[in-house]
Amino acid sequence: MSSVTLTLSHDFADALPALARPWSADPAPDARLLVLNEALADELGLDAPFLRSAEGIDLLVGRALPDGAQPVAQAYAGHQFGGFSPRLGDGRALLLGEVTAPDGSLRDLHLKGSGATPFARAGDGLAAVGPMLREYVMSEAMHALGIPTTRSLAVVATGREVLRETPLPGALLVRTAASHLRVGSVEFARGTGDIAVLRSVVDYAIARHHPEAAADDVPALGLFRSVVAAQADLVARWMLVGFIHGVMNTDNMTLSGETIDYGPCAFLDAYDPATVYSSIDTGGRYAYGNQPYIAEWNLARLAEAMLPLFDDELERAVEKAQSLLAEFRPRFAEARTAGMRRKLGLVDAAVSDDAVEALAGDFHEMLERARADYTSTFRSLSDAARGDATALERALGADVALGPWLERWRGHAPDPVVMDAANPVYIPRNHLVEEALAAATDGDLEPLGWLTTVLSTPFVERSGAERYAEPAGDDFAADYRTFCGT
Repeated sequence: MSSVTLTLSHDFADALPALARPWSADPAPDARLLVLNEALADELGLDAPFLRSAEGIDLLVGRALPDGAQPVAQAYAGHQFGGFSPRLGDGRALLLGEVTAPDGSLRDLHLKGSGATPFARAGDGLAAVGPMLREYVMSEAMHALGIPTTRSLAVVATGREVLRETPLPGALLVRTAASHLRVGSVEFARGTGDIAVLRSVVDYAIARHHPEAAADDVPALGLFRSVVAAQADLVARWMLVGFIHGVMNTDNMTLSGETIDYGPCAFLDAYDPATVYSSIDTGGRYAYGNQPYIAEWNLARLAEAMLPLFDDELERAVEKAQSLLAEFRPRFAEARTAGMRRKLGLVDAAVSDDAVEALAGDFHEMLERARADYTSTFRSLSDAARGDATALERALGADVALGPWLERWRGHAPDPVVMDAANPVYIPRNHLVEEALAAATDGDLEPLGWLTTVLSTPFVERSGAERYAEPAGDDFAADYRTFCGT
């Protein structure tokens, strides 16, 4: 394969010209491949040896694109920490085009850190090695955990210096996605004041992500219902593995239901619903326990943007929107309960959802009282189901509620095999991610390689990988903060 034989379509640019600004990537004076996701390349029908070649790297940085490619920066709006910004867009990103995978699906090929665009808002449009590798690690870990997500194909060092608090080596991320359509895309379309633009975005989202909505009497309502369902399921999955997105603005919520934007994200160590790691979330708006409520709030903003397509009469449109938005909470609860049923190994249909939720609620209260590590404590339930509660007792301390809880739980014959497949051994431990990124910034990619290898099979214990399953010390966790990297 070469850039001559690779085809990049311009589906988004053709369908939504009002949201597309033709643009080109900035030069990468000394482009060097840092990491390539060969498994993902195979899934996309791309030739990994070609991508490792000089010609392939030129493609990955947007320097030598196939004939006919039409790269664009995408326009979108967004509510950021509750305040509306009518014009955000890809300030440092570029949609090179779409790849048709062997399974027939259309996947965006997208750059992050490729230079300032018309949406850069006085930013430099660049990115540093650390934040781009963070997204690579996090997104691929989420994929391995079975959570819908954008994917990372490659990280390429640009040879440019990026000025943040200190000078840092520059890099760009090559990201793939079902698309980059967001709640903010619809908000931008509504803000144009042109109902035809709004309808075109909705029609495109239906065709690309939720074709079942086309059969609805009002397709826009069908789309909204589908996005509500997709986001309820997604956020439930986040909560079940202790993931904290960190910046759940409406421009970071996809219409496809994929997780997007791994800036100030992290995973829980000690269980506390109020946990915030993001340096910019000073009020705790996007704390771990707030994520379902914020998702619902974001979906309300989507409904507001789509109202003209719901009904010609505003009051009826609002009523229809409210009716569909009301489906979020039961859908989220259903997904969460189903996930908790697996995490607790309670697969017998005779165990009611109420019993599952009661056991889960009491277990989380013990976790919070002990400030126990979320991931490893859940994993220790498998041993407890097999008769050895030593690790569980060590994690939860001398909590007097544990004995009665174990008796109730074991009375339902929990299945440890089911739990092994639902409770990961390995997550991107915050201290290990930081360790790997610091080493990579200094030119040592070996820790990153080991980390990504372990995270690729998160439910399988590996001999010699014990440190990857251990939480950080209290000193690290107490002061840990994550950053956007802009």
